[in-house]
Amino acid sequence: MSEVKLTGSLRTDFGKGAARQARRANLTPTVIYGHGQDPKHVNVEAHALMMALKTPNVLISLDIEGDGTELVIPKAVQRHPLKPVINHVDFLVVKKGEKVTVEVPVHAEGELAAGGNLLEHVLNTLSVEAEATHLPEAVTVSVAGLEAGASVHAKDVTLPAGVTLVTDADAVVLQVLAAQAEEPAAEAAEGSEEA
Repeated sequence: MSEVKLTGSLRTDFGKGAARQARRANLTPTVIYGHGQDPKHVNVEAHALMMALKTPNVLISLDIEGDGTELVIPKAVQRHPLKPVINHVDFLVVKKGEKVTVEVPVHAEGELAAGGNLLEHVLNTLSVEAEATHLPEAVTVSVAGLEAGASVHAKDVTLPAGVTLVTDADAVVLQVLAAQAEEPAAEAAEGSEEA
């Protein structure tokens, strides 16, 4: 995974008013913590940050004006409930070679066996541990040819090299549900007339 380079500036004003003022200036308030250091409050350019966060578990090299560069991953992202805007981000400081636990999206590929069965995503993400500089963006599970009643457990998911599973190995990730037979419309109408 490649690093995304962003720039930021230290914040000295705090509270709702300061956060709103930063957002009006197209900046997103963030906080950086980890490795026993005091938290740093930083404003980051909003659009560049939003584009970077489109990649799950992105590794960001954050150049802070007058304070050096920090290697961080997003830990918590607060989004506006109505607008496509990020209100605040918590970043975790990481070091090269360090292992971290992250949530990785699960993608299904392939066609189910014939019969109109449905695929249910019981878990949309898996918790995994990996080196901070080699975090997977997603894991892919093949569901080709699975019949109704079949399920895929966390231990059945193939993980990239150097990635270990944290989620319970017996947890169901995907399952195939049998298609529900629909009652013909004519029979349904007759049944309601008799009632």
